[in-house]
Amino acid sequence: MATMMQPQIILLKEGTDTSQGKPQLISNINACMAVADVVRTTLGPRGMDKLIHDEKGNTTISNDGATIMKLLDIVHPAAKILVDIAKSQDSEVGDGTTTVVLLAGEFLKEAKPFIEDGVHSQNLIRSYRTASHLAIEKVKELAISIEGKSLEEKKNLLAKCAATTLSSKLIGGEKEFFASMVVDAVIAIGYEDRLNMIGIKKVPGGNMRDSFLVNGVAFKKTFSYAGFEQQPKKFENPKILLLNIELELKSEKENAEIRLSDPLQYQSIVDAEWNIIYDKLDKCVKSGAKVVLSRLAIGDLATQYFADRDIFCAGRVTEEDLQRVAAATGGTVQTTVNNVIDEVLGFCELFEENQVGNERFNIFSGCPSGLTATIVLRGGADQFIEEAERSLHDAIMIVRRALKNSTIVAGGGAIDMEVSRYLRQHARTIAGKSQLFINSYAKALEVVTTKVMLLVLSGKSPLHL
Repeated sequence: MATMMQPQIILLKEGTDTSQGKPQLISNINACMAVADVVRTTLGPRGMDKLIHDEKGNTTISNDGATIMKLLDIVHPAAKILVDIAKSQDSEVGDGTTTVVLLAGEFLKEAKPFIEDGVHSQNLIRSYRTASHLAIEKVKELAISIEGKSLEEKKNLLAKCAATTLSSKLIGGEKEFFASMVVDAVIAIGYEDRLNMIGIKKVPGGNMRDSFLVNGVAFKKTFSYAGFEQQPKKFENPKILLLNIELELKSEKENAEIRLSDPLQYQSIVDAEWNIIYDKLDKCVKSGAKVVLSRLAIGDLATQYFADRDIFCAGRVTEEDLQRVAAATGGTVQTTVNNVIDEVLGFCELFEENQVGNERFNIFSGCPSGLTATIVLRGGADQFIEEAERSLHDAIMIVRRALKNSTIVAGGGAIDMEVSRYLRQHARTIAGKSQLFINSYAKALEVVTTKVMLLVLSGKSPLHL
């Protein structure tokens, strides 16, 4: 009896890879190891920077793991997971982005021989999870709390945390200088969750030690109109009016149609337009504010009007800077100049406009809320300042994390070696294959300390507590 063959149904598009099993696992591991090898040489105090040139012609010099991973054009789906964990580490913790990629790659490297020998991946994962839980408990046991310590002791420990982060960065040579700056900035904003309350402004020129911290807000002078030079550039205890409206004479010819029976009536229309802008400006002056900032344009008429009345104004202030000024001075951004009361005005002890390099900066210091800080970075090439900003971002994130969690552990690879030693000892107490798997997990942790140990042996220990 003849049998009919069932027709073959293809559900996947042509060219789809359907490989599975051991060969695919090995392929995934090799891809992840290749990615880890890219950032391997950036780890540690003697880590090397990478110069990355993208298709748009942009050049980036960095040893920040997350930055490098983002710039790599990775197409392998398994290797893309390493990019995701680097991004996650960067957003959650800030530093250690290279370390997480290296650790992930090393765990896979240690697992590869077992996979090749036919060990099921579920058995490996079960043992790795056990080792991970044991490692976390050991880290918690070794952690030192900074809770209850005096402000000076807390600052000292936080500065060491920041210095450890900066030791492997481009600005590592000035880590003590920047560590204390970062700690002061983080303590200034207290437990404020919004990271953008710490502004970092970059000014080319000068050297790194020309960088400074403003306990308040600083931003570059915005676009200015005629009459700006006549305005006062320094105020003590000024009231600050924050606006989100345009203070500019605008003709209504584009928005309305007016039909006149008498040509003489045209002058009344023109006068009405002038009266509208003058009414707005007069209300700003009557509010008592000595500094007027707006997210939208402040035209030449308004600029001269304020200058004649000894009032400073700045238009086209960026949204981020305006919100930071509002948070620092206690003011509220207004969308109208009607009924401007004292409660919506900001206040600071000192406002001044200073020259920083080739730029003019508006600086608000002595702000009552104390919820903002600004670091003004100086340096040579643009790539250098960009990398310095990324380095400070990592240090700020670490100090914020330490301040929130109140517990720290030894750095420089010391904690990794201690956890590795602990897991090796634990592996000897259990029977079966899991002993080998946990031992391989412990061995993988040693990858972090390879370069560090070489430095220790050479008498140049980067270890910090």
